[in-house]
Amino acid sequence: MSLIRLMILSTVLMMSLLSVSPRLLAKAVTETDGPYVFIDPSSQATAYWICNNQLKTTLVINQQLKQPQHCGQLPQPKLSTVIKQRMPDTYTGVKKVVALSDVHGQFDVLLTLLKQHQIIDAEGNWSFSDGHMVMTGDIFDRGHQVNEVLWFMYKLDQQARETGGMVHLLMGNHEQMVLSGDLRYVHQRYDISTTLINRRYDKLYGIDSEIGQWLRSKNTIIKINDVLYMHGGISNEWITRKLTLAKANTLYRQHIDTPKAELKANDLLNFLFFGNGPTWYRGYFDDAFTEAQLDPILNYFNVNHIVIGHTSQKQVRGLFNNKVIAIDSSIKNGQSGELLLIENKTLTRGLYNGQQKQL
Repeated sequence: MSLIRLMILSTVLMMSLLSVSPRLLAKAVTETDGPYVFIDPSSQATAYWICNNQLKTTLVINQQLKQPQHCGQLPQPKLSTVIKQRMPDTYTGVKKVVALSDVHGQFDVLLTLLKQHQIIDAEGNWSFSDGHMVMTGDIFDRGHQVNEVLWFMYKLDQQARETGGMVHLLMGNHEQMVLSGDLRYVHQRYDISTTLINRRYDKLYGIDSEIGQWLRSKNTIIKINDVLYMHGGISNEWITRKLTLAKANTLYRQHIDTPKAELKANDLLNFLFFGNGPTWYRGYFDDAFTEAQLDPILNYFNVNHIVIGHTSQKQVRGLFNNKVIAIDSSIKNGQSGELLLIENKTLTRGLYNGQQKQL
């Protein structure tokens, strides 16, 4: 090969490398990712797949996704309009509930934990009959299997309803961050997908995407029987503002895409989306917080327990005589985790090895 040709090839290679993000250069890997489904009201929905670092697209036919050949074992879900409908924020007479939090893209840990406690079967399908599952936020960020978790929960959302059950996917602070364009904690794996699809990471879950529309239909706070569920916690400021679940959940849905500056400029929205709001609050873990401060909050909602994630623990943990139950069991570390089981008002820790211990 001539010297001139070598120089030309070197120049082309260098120009190609410069067009790729620095994080991709730092870790040259082959990725398979997707699907990312975008909906154009004037045409068929299109699914985008990353197959060994190559972008491929398929049309969604009869609501069914089918991946291209030679594209690994990516999800091939059937799309649903039913699970994108807004659901109530209050439920009574629910016989059994399983709750977990802060998965942060750790798909394998999630599967193991749910299988060990017969929430799903060996094939990953719903087996919790008419029970309710509550995921109290933070599927996004940190981990490398966020999209897998999202499509898995999307599938369970459909399957649970078929047996009289329900999946409640609550919005956490990291859902809010990603959907509003705060991408500080996104795993570098997704650099390849964003580069090839030519969309910012938050736009992969935009209002024109299937997962984005599904997420934007969800509640942020729910009440099941005598238990209140949310990501961070409820501060006494909620009572001062005389908020209701319905009003708060409506405001969260309406403003999930509102720019941060506008949220900050509005007193109520600033409270809901930041600081002492239900997706960020950590006050229960402050040494100065007392049970006497907690009781008015419980009375306001007429509940006996508040279940929260957000603040990492080594296990599912009860505070203030189990009036507050912290369920962020550090799944995000990718090694293990726990879940909370509630049946007949009995509170049970579900351990990673399948054992169960009363809280």
